[in-house]
Amino acid sequence: MPWRKRGLWRACRRRPEEPPLPAQVATPVALVPPDGGSRRPGLRALKKMGLTEDEDVRAMLRGSRLCKIRSRTWHKERLYRLQEDGLSVWFQRRIPRAPSQHIFFVQHIEAVREGHQSEGLRRFGGAFPPARCLTIAFKGRRKNLDLAAATAEEAQCWVRGLAKLRARLDAMSQRDAHTWIHAYLHRADSDQDSKMSFKEIKNLLRMVNVDMNDMYAYRLFKECDHSNNERLEGAEIEEFLRRLLKRPELEEIFHRYSGEDRVLSAPELLEFLEDQGEDGVTLAHAQKLIHTYELNETAKQHELMTLDGFMMYLLSPEGAALDPAHTCVFQDMDQPLPHYFISSSHNTYLTDSQIGGLSSTEAYVRAFAQGCRCVELDCWEGPGGEPIIYHGHTLTSKILFRDVVQTVRDHAFTLSPYPVILSLENHCGLEQQAVMARHLRTILGDALVTEALGAQTPEELPSPEQLKGRVLVKGKKLPAARSEDGRILSDQEEEEEEEEEEAEAAEQRRRAKQISPELSALVVYCCATRLRTLHPNPVPPQPCQVSSLNERKAKKLIREAGNSFVRHNARQLTRVYPLGLRMNSANYSPQEMWNSGCQLVALNFQTPGYEMDLNAGRFLVNGQCGYILKPACLRQPDTTFDPECPGPPRTTLTIQVLTAQQLPKLNTEKPNSIVDPLVRVEIHGVPADCARKETNYVLNNGFNPRWGQTLQFQLRAPELVLVRFVVEDYDTTSPNDFVGQFTLPLNSLKQGYRHIHLLSKDGASLSPATLFVHIRVQRF
Repeated sequence: MPWRKRGLWRACRRRPEEPPLPAQVATPVALVPPDGGSRRPGLRALKKMGLTEDEDVRAMLRGSRLCKIRSRTWHKERLYRLQEDGLSVWFQRRIPRAPSQHIFFVQHIEAVREGHQSEGLRRFGGAFPPARCLTIAFKGRRKNLDLAAATAEEAQCWVRGLAKLRARLDAMSQRDAHTWIHAYLHRADSDQDSKMSFKEIKNLLRMVNVDMNDMYAYRLFKECDHSNNERLEGAEIEEFLRRLLKRPELEEIFHRYSGEDRVLSAPELLEFLEDQGEDGVTLAHAQKLIHTYELNETAKQHELMTLDGFMMYLLSPEGAALDPAHTCVFQDMDQPLPHYFISSSHNTYLTDSQIGGLSSTEAYVRAFAQGCRCVELDCWEGPGGEPIIYHGHTLTSKILFRDVVQTVRDHAFTLSPYPVILSLENHCGLEQQAVMARHLRTILGDALVTEALGAQTPEELPSPEQLKGRVLVKGKKLPAARSEDGRILSDQEEEEEEEEEEAEAAEQRRRAKQISPELSALVVYCCATRLRTLHPNPVPPQPCQVSSLNERKAKKLIREAGNSFVRHNARQLTRVYPLGLRMNSANYSPQEMWNSGCQLVALNFQTPGYEMDLNAGRFLVNGQCGYILKPACLRQPDTTFDPECPGPPRTTLTIQVLTAQQLPKLNTEKPNSIVDPLVRVEIHGVPADCARKETNYVLNNGFNPRWGQTLQFQLRAPELVLVRFVVEDYDTTSPNDFVGQFTLPLNSLKQGYRHIHLLSKDGASLSPATLFVHIRVQRF
């Protein structure tokens, strides 16, 4: 071997005068200050980020008194201060609550906006100059934080500082992300003497979700207590945490390929990558991984990878279950619109239930931030000649149509450049329809599609690439097909039309006969129509017609006309929406609709649950642009595919669930509350493929539970399959509690040893919580 690995490894090992090598995970912050000064345990995290000397971050550490704005009269000054861990911000509350409710985490921030760029500040921030205002928007359902600083420079300090922290957090490796444990160290040191007694160590273990046997914990404690004084300090604490955070399963894999010298050469790493099932890997690629992830400079210079570097690689995006090549736009974007699944929202304006929830333009901002490309606008007559948007005949609040269109202009293309469809449910009279048309034209300008790109009667719709940066209107069109009673079909959703009270129905029928020519002219490629029958034989395509079906009717068509429905959806757009009976804005499973090729499967984005997990998983890939190319069997006009009869199994998926790391505590206010985790793997696809299997539960260990159990699935239509990994806290007397999940398409699932980076119920990262699994996909 050209490098004499054994001798070089000796050179890589730590010498007494050298700084310590990185541990298998992050070396904990020492509780003893190296310079004898005041102890600042969290500053090590900021130092790793390279931000200790940044003026904006230093100002945030000192804290600022910012005015929180909630209404026209509710303006309260509060102290906000960045915690020394660099990962969280503490804020003052008028009424003291649990400590965990006095902070928010940087990783949970969706965006930071300057000026009056939120609905709250536009409505209630008029007393404060825009230069002094900022909005912190969070992932999930947490409300925006609208703030005003004393000066414009102070506002900019927080805008710049949070941007730097978020950028560094996104760039951090999993090793750096483990800095969360540093804050627990400081809290567990109850008497703040820089030393940890066994009692304090036990408190630390509970804080990080470990209920370790006292005898084992004490033995580990004593093995690290080299001073033999029943206290751990400095290097002893680091050794304790190094042992606690040890990953035996990774060591075993590493030693299998590295041999006795305990270091991987580039050829040995290449052998591991080939066994992983990596496509087209070369020795040069293995060498690049060593230079990217190896932590020890001596090893790196000799193109060797230590156990620490190996673990950093497996914890990186390149070692994750999601194929990194699929995180950018990689699919063909030049096919007609009906050939794509399109991320779609129902009742987009709502932030809660459809009975008495709040309507807000912020709901549109959040939908666009999640990659949504089709949003709904329920338009009603408003006062002062201005159309409004709300859920008609309910207690939901009202917002101006004009404000929603401005939000579309400002936020629709922040995440994705591909076209946005505005699905209009129109209840306005002619006059206010004309106002709607005027607002659409003047606010959206050239982004609005007002005429066909080519032929006036196209044989197929344009592609997402052709419509980049454009906004399409879906609505009623003049002249339109007429129903049997002679009236123009309304774009109002069918169930409401069929079941409305008679008095209101009469008024709606009167209005439905009226279609403004100005608004009709804006409907170019998405003409709303009702799907009455499906023809088993090919008929002339009508690509510009879009059918809207409630979930019940869509399921009926899938059962009774499976292949005909698939063929229809290969040529035309179909929108599916939830039943009106879902008063709490619950969702249906979108997978059934995708199986038949429905493109616009509209869900209530404000309602978390497995349905939205599936939606997020479906649109996780292709750059999260909101468009996913349908499988070939759903795009061919003469396809024979029927989701109810998919044929024999063609693929075997085998998942070995090995371990989990740092699962979050579900009840942070109860120190003795430890999770009993189990893992469930769910397959979502055609009915014959749908399945779920789970491991046994591990008692009282959310920190590093081990399973080593194998789950296997036979798949008939793998191209449609979504795989959902779920972690739950087992309970013998009540339903299990949700801990975290991750969902992704089977075709984007990497084989071999992989980490699954878990997400919360709202889709926020639970870093550093992970599952470690081995995946094998056999196609035949």
